[in-house]
Amino acid sequence: MAKESIPNKLLNLVTEDEIMMFRELQIKIQELNYKTNLTRLIKGDDYWISQVYDSLWPFKENANKNFDNKKFIDIGSGCGFPGFAYAITHPNSEIYLVDSSKKKTDSLKEIIKSINFKNDIFVINDRIENIGRQSSFKNGFNIATARAVSNPSTVSEYILPILKSNGLGILYCGKWTNEDNKYLENTLNILEGEILEIKSNFLPKEKGIRNAIFIEPKASCPDIYPRSIGKAEKYPLKG
Repeated sequence: MAKESIPNKLLNLVTEDEIMMFRELQIKIQELNYKTNLTRLIKGDDYWISQVYDSLWPFKENANKNFDNKKFIDIGSGCGFPGFAYAITHPNSEIYLVDSSKKKTDSLKEIIKSINFKNDIFVINDRIENIGRQSSFKNGFNIATARAVSNPSTVSEYILPILKSNGLGILYCGKWTNEDNKYLENTLNILEGEILEIKSNFLPKEKGIRNAIFIEPKASCPDIYPRSIGKAEKYPLKG
């Protein structure tokens, strides 16, 4: 694969060694795409901006928070973003990648075998509703992310039950309105959580606006959440 230009906005966030790992990851995902349709965002700006930079900016452009040495879970990990991007740039963290598609989790395992990640990385083929009800995962994570999974209300029901009392959830969104904000606040009130902050960013090369919604527990999430498989998607909490 010919070397592609990398946006300066990304180069300012990562080291040369990390760029090398992202190139290895790109090659491996492209190779696996021939067998399993993991993603269409694999070449040029689609990869470096819409995958890598978009995954990293909520962590790297948020200097007032410490994201190192954490227990991290990526829900609906797909081809591994933002999970692998976080792993590469936070090598002391423990990583859990969750996806309900066995083809995708098999591909994630192949990627881990072929790339020299420094982290302990665990791949789980299951529905997040099942994971969120297991005692070994409930209230177990410092950071939980969800990117291109579902609407924020549904995703917050997946995330809040698995966060530690001082944990942080990050919801990746496109446009964000006052109505979206009110809807999420109502949902979080039910889940005993709250919006910590919202950060907006215009991606380079006119790739669009992105919002990172940071949520956190304010008390213990009620034990009935997450509800059984499909309920949060079909019947989002409205408050």
